This record gives sequence, structure tokens and C-alpha cells, in this order.
Amino acid sequence: MSLCGKEKTGLALSQAEFDRMVEAHGPAMYRIAYRMVGDQHEAEDVVQDTFRSAWTSRRRYEQGRGQRAWLASILRRRVIDRWRKPPRPTVFASDTPIEVSVDGIDPLADEYTDEMQQALDRLPTELRESLLLVVVGELTHQEAADMLGVPLGTVLSRVSRARRRMREFLVASIDQ
Repeated sequence: MSLCGKEKTGLALSQAEFDRMVEAHGPAMYRIAYRMVGDQHEAEDVVQDTFRSAWTSRRRYEQGRGQRAWLASILRRRVIDRWRKPPRPTVFASDTPIEVSVDGIDPLADEYTDEMQQALDRLPTELRESLLLVVVGELTHQEAADMLGVPLGTVLSRVSRARRRMREFLVASIDQ
């Protein structure tokens, strides 16, 4: 029996719908996470945390709402949570260098350069976040504005300023 007729029955997302969502938006979520945290393994962890959170909160998903925007808002919160955590201490068993064979393949090597990541890292958080949501996450400016809780004009301005600063950073790195 429902309380005041407001209790929901069933899930807002079925397992099959959730699986399709992961398949459709997983690559974009990874690209956003990778550019926000700058590390392949951290990005993978953030995306896993994002999908875990999405699954556990699937009852609150509103059908018809943009799936990518919903996932990006969860991902953003997971990244912020990681930024707030103190960095893990590096512990070495000895003073000798550790040699580990690593593949070193950047999954986005054809799209982004180290210079691009360095330029992104130099942007203020609000500019970087807006740019990544719109450009890498492929959200509309309005979806990004709704997710960030700011007016549309603010997102438009932030993305424009972020692009301009990125160009300035990249031109400066070429001149050096």
C-alpha cells in the first residue's frame, strides 16, 4: 500500500535500459573523467563510481531526462569527491627506482596532446568544467547550465573564455 499515493512501484530504469545507457554514454563519461583527473586509472575508477552511483540511485532517474546530463552530473560529483580527498601517500620499499613495464597508450592520443591536458589543468575549475561538459561530454549548453545550476549565459561565457584561454596557452607553448 502506498503512502498518500506517492510511493513508486517498479524501477525508473530496468537492467536492460541501464546496460544500454552504460554502452551509449560510457566512452563520453570516460573522456570527461580523463580530462578532469588527468590519469587513465583514476578516470576508470571515477567512471566505475559514477555508474555504481547511477545504478544505486536508479529509482530517482526521471524518464525523458537527458541520460548523458544525468550521468555527467553524477560523474562531476564523484570527481569533486576525489579532489577533496587527501592524496594517497607514495610508499617505496627501497630507494632504488621501480621499473614497471607499462603500455603507456593514451586512449585519447589521437584527439588530445599533453599540451592540451596541461592547458586544461591551468584553467580555473569552473571554466574547465563547463568546457569539458560541452566539448568532451557533448552536453548542450543548456544541459550543462542546468547541471551546474547556473544561467545559460554563464555557461556560454565560460566555454568561450575557456576556449580563448586554451588557445592562448597552446600558442604560448608553441612559441617556447
